[in-house]
Amino acid sequence: MDRFYLIVSDVLWLRALVPLGVRLVQLRIKDRDAAETRAQIRAAREVCAAHNCQLVVNDYWQIALEEGCDFVHLGQEDMDSADFTALRRAGVRFGLSTHDETELDRALDKGPAYVALGPVYPTLLKKMKWGPQGLDRVRDWKARAGKVPLVAIGGLTPERLPGVFAAGADSAAVVTDIQRAADPLARTAEWIAACDAADLTPA
Repeated sequence: MDRFYLIVSDVLWLRALVPLGVRLVQLRIKDRDAAETRAQIRAAREVCAAHNCQLVVNDYWQIALEEGCDFVHLGQEDMDSADFTALRRAGVRFGLSTHDETELDRALDKGPAYVALGPVYPTLLKKMKWGPQGLDRVRDWKARAGKVPLVAIGGLTPERLPGVFAAGADSAAVVTDIQRAADPLARTAEWIAACDAADLTPA
């Protein structure tokens, strides 16, 4: 699993940033109608295919199936309505969000491609009922998840990467640090370089 996991809210971001060398990106669409959501997912699939980048579709697993996408991300509430049998039958991998031990156990029972833990640090992305999880929780989650890749999310910066990876995270998911950067393209390049450097650092 790629160390750098970019999350964007619109295919315009994806078009701008994926060509820089992004290898794993999630399209997290909110508050769009069904037609626009489908168009965004379809366009994102084409861009990612052209640049050898893995697309992960957030929430809209039905459209992802219909559009031939092969990876989705689901939150805990999404898991209630998702047809995991249909996803597995179609060869669609799925990552699952977790925030506490009960959610982690539930997610691991589904056989996910990865589990995500967040927020690791304070985040501006959205109001959450969970406080910052911290690096000790990252270590605990990795011990519990075993061979299942662990994605850390929430308040991450390139400067915090060494600690996050040392604690056991396999991948760092990034949203606001790039979207709110003065120069998102330069910040993305910085993230890619930082993650590449982490891969070269002995454990």
